[in-house]
Amino acid sequence: MKKAALIIIALFLLSTGFRASAQVTTKYGDNVSTLDGIIKAFYDVVSVQKGGKVYFERDSLLHWKDVRVGGVSMNKDGKPVIGFVSLKRFHELSDPYVEKDGFDEREIARKTERFGAIYHVWSTYESRNVAGGPIIDRGINSIELFNDGTRFWILGWFYDGERKDNPIPAEYLK
Repeated sequence: MKKAALIIIALFLLSTGFRASAQVTTKYGDNVSTLDGIIKAFYDVVSVQKGGKVYFERDSLLHWKDVRVGGVSMNKDGKPVIGFVSLKRFHELSDPYVEKDGFDEREIARKTERFGAIYHVWSTYESRNVAGGPIIDRGINSIELFNDGTRFWILGWFYDGERKDNPIPAEYLK
């Protein structure tokens, strides 16, 4: 009797569109099945101790194939310019810095917008050379994501740092 009741309940749930979603993790244990999980992984993968490297393979498992990433810097005339590169090139450029000084970046606030399967995350961050150390940078990451119904993929991200002429607005610190 109990077995028949369980079968009827299971058939009802399946017929109404109920689907139990399994947690999807990468081979490094990063949970990419939730927005919180992939954003946590996004920050965890770049946070490494002095002498370490950001693992390109681990990071690439979070990103869509051939993703472009980058950030804003100021040119010699004080005007903002944007540079963007492949994820592989980003690692080549940032690994020497990370190895020398270490790097720890954490999200301190988030604003998310969604339409269908596309997500846009404004993720405010603080950077340090070591966890709990002095803040060396703050800014906002603009992250585009796609959810394929099973997991999230990072389609691209760009950041701009906080400066005297570019303070982080209060609505991005909540």
